[in-house]
Amino acid sequence: MKTALITGSTSGIGQAIARRLAKDNFLLIICGRRQQRLEELKNELSSTARVVMASFDVRYREEVEQALNPVLKDHDIDVLVNNAGNAHGFNFIQDGNMDDWDAMIDGNVKGLLYVSKLVVQGMVKRKSGHIINIGSIAGKEVYPKGNVYCASKFAVDAISQGMRLDLNEYGIRVSQISPGLVDTEFSEVRFKGDKERAAGVYAGMEALTAEDIADIAHFILFRPAHVNIADIAVFPTAQASSTIVNRHSER
Repeated sequence: MKTALITGSTSGIGQAIARRLAKDNFLLIICGRRQQRLEELKNELSSTARVVMASFDVRYREEVEQALNPVLKDHDIDVLVNNAGNAHGFNFIQDGNMDDWDAMIDGNVKGLLYVSKLVVQGMVKRKSGHIINIGSIAGKEVYPKGNVYCASKFAVDAISQGMRLDLNEYGIRVSQISPGLVDTEFSEVRFKGDKERAAGVYAGMEALTAEDIADIAHFILFRPAHVNIADIAVFPTAQASSTIVNRHSER
């Protein structure tokens, strides 16, 4: 039985990946900030998989260490999915909120590093493991008002490449999934709970779903041992780039 640790498991892509891997006899370590949601997911998945919870906010190193160190003493991690992240605000750089900037850099960049540092040490010792970092098309091309969020996802792209180089000699695979528009709670968080504005992001087109990304993660993980899918950029058919979306293509 392989063990997968998934950050940001309480919603969206992380939750969908947990559900997908529960069908494949993984021991799941589900992580997130929201304890109640973790408990609900554990209850849902426990009928088909062994599930361990770890509640913490990736932005805070002490929380990460306190929550994960006991888990890592008892479990060797075969798969790490760095999914936790956030977008806050949608402003021109001159109008940006510095608290939003801190939240994105701390969560999307530093949080990924904090978790990876702890998990990767065991992978290096065992000379095996697979890391999937959930990036974004925003880490490939910058769009107006995306400034700091895009910068944080460009950092994820660079870290993913750096990990692949540094961990190569240990046989550790490093992959990245870079989605375009995925209909999750992402935009509600970005727009501070404004559901109408969030819905407008996906209006008039068929966006990707969290399950679409979970299927891709599953495909990546189940390649033969000599195959590493380094990076997959995935758009909904209606989207051609960060800024070009066919708003009349809803099926």
